[in-house]
Amino acid sequence: MSLVVLMCLILFIDFEAEALSYDYSANIECLSHPKKPLYNGGIIENPELNNGLHGWTPFGNAKIDHRESLSNKYVVAHSRDQAWDSVSQKVYLEKDKLYTLSAWIQVSKGNVPITAIVKTTTRLKFAGAIFAKSNCWSMLKGGFTVDESGSAQLYFEGNNTSVEIWIDNVSLQPFTKNEWRSHQDQSIEKARKRKVLVQAIDEQGNSIPNATITFALKKSRFPFGSAMTSDILNNKLYQNWFTSRFTVTTFANEMKWYSTEYVRRQENYSVADAMLKFAEKNNINVRGHNIFWDDPHYQPSWVPSLSLDQLNSAVKRRVGSVVSRYQGKLISWDVVNENLHFSFFEDKLGQNFSSWMFNEAHKIDGKVILFLNEYNTIEDSRDSVSSPSKYIKKLKQILSYPGNEKLPIGIGLEAHFPSLDINLPYLRASLDSLGATGFPIWITEIDVASQPKQTEYFEHVLREVHGHPKVHGIVMWTAWSPQGCYRICLVDNNFKNLPAGDVVDKLISEWRIKNLAGITDHNGFFETSLFHGDYEMKINHPIKKNYIVVQQLQVNPIDDPKEIKQFVQLSI
Repeated sequence: MSLVVLMCLILFIDFEAEALSYDYSANIECLSHPKKPLYNGGIIENPELNNGLHGWTPFGNAKIDHRESLSNKYVVAHSRDQAWDSVSQKVYLEKDKLYTLSAWIQVSKGNVPITAIVKTTTRLKFAGAIFAKSNCWSMLKGGFTVDESGSAQLYFEGNNTSVEIWIDNVSLQPFTKNEWRSHQDQSIEKARKRKVLVQAIDEQGNSIPNATITFALKKSRFPFGSAMTSDILNNKLYQNWFTSRFTVTTFANEMKWYSTEYVRRQENYSVADAMLKFAEKNNINVRGHNIFWDDPHYQPSWVPSLSLDQLNSAVKRRVGSVVSRYQGKLISWDVVNENLHFSFFEDKLGQNFSSWMFNEAHKIDGKVILFLNEYNTIEDSRDSVSSPSKYIKKLKQILSYPGNEKLPIGIGLEAHFPSLDINLPYLRASLDSLGATGFPIWITEIDVASQPKQTEYFEHVLREVHGHPKVHGIVMWTAWSPQGCYRICLVDNNFKNLPAGDVVDKLISEWRIKNLAGITDHNGFFETSLFHGDYEMKINHPIKKNYIVVQQLQVNPIDDPKEIKQFVQLSI
């Protein structure tokens, strides 16, 4: 290892030690007793309400009380006339800092959505939401950014004014942009890489010092890719550009029902088959997208006019046909796409349609992961229809259907970010909450709407989702076509990089260090940190200049947290 690299490593470790670590934990169960506030409450005064109502005041026309139950103290907002009548604390916010928020909430009756709001001098900021219940505490986790320094009020609102809102163990923790970036780096080291310890020995078992060891990455284990269109089949430039970068893909339209059965009872899978064959030839995994799409605007033209019996028959034929055809060839299926925003099939065939369809798909292909694929769950905090709590509620509904208890479920997050400032704290907190389900999370269609900072924001969100320990794969919605891309293009029509393409190549270079070399110490050891993947490892004998040992190396994620290092011994 060179002196320059060693110095950078020491500086990097020192910097990380100074930065406050981020707490990725979240709780999605309703508990009899709330857990301690994260970061000891951060900048919140009296976060556990142990000092009466100190720091807390009524908001709007509500009345507030300090109460205690089971040795736990909390504040209650009651006598509410408006949604915002609640309890509040005044805080001072600093421009350009990122704020992560958490709180434990209970209501006096029912199952009620409660929202955390930050009121600055100029605007209201949504900071998170949760379905709060009576008789137990629910954790709200969210966050926000601010574009001006000054005083603000944090409060909690609920449209059902007949309920009391109980608040406890609130935390509001600011982070600088440098600290936020350091969290990503720390998480990548833990979640995407592994320490590898290599020892070079001779035939007698003696260590070989000063041997040169090189690692060449052959295939990354973290799936990163882009959607693609059928244009790739006859375009060599497109093929070369795509296959040199990506390990996973989604067909933009070619597997959808309106593409494979444009005319009723006349199925045509030729285009999708050809694209799958191309992907298989180039070792690119394919996500199945999609079996059904719940948006009424994207049904095959002949579907809306069907009778209920005809629709039911057509639905059964569709799932049996497409899932059987690609059985064992795909890594996942988006089963009923955008199932929170739309309900075309549920409105016609019953509210259990999506749950039943997950069951049917699993019966046909029992090994493929089945995804609930949705938008605005992490990217737009204003959309309450698909918030993390709504998403988790839908997952539980699907899993509660008879026979679905042990389905291989996946969380599919489209991540179409709007033309607004990107709320990274809300994005991260949402992933925390979704990750608490234990199901694998995939970012399935990530892009950013056109705006002056489009490329900059694109990099920010890619770094954020890649750095989150619960994310298992990323697919960008950047499929090329001669007519242009959906919202953001990586290349022009000659497959020369556009600014967003430069961002992608830069990140691929960071996330897949292809070549790394080092020299064994006096005991024959060399230690490094490698991204998960398949490597070709070479060792050059320090004396026998032409003597090279080649060995294949798989660097896998850590199954046992105690097994931090992966040990490899090379005999020369």
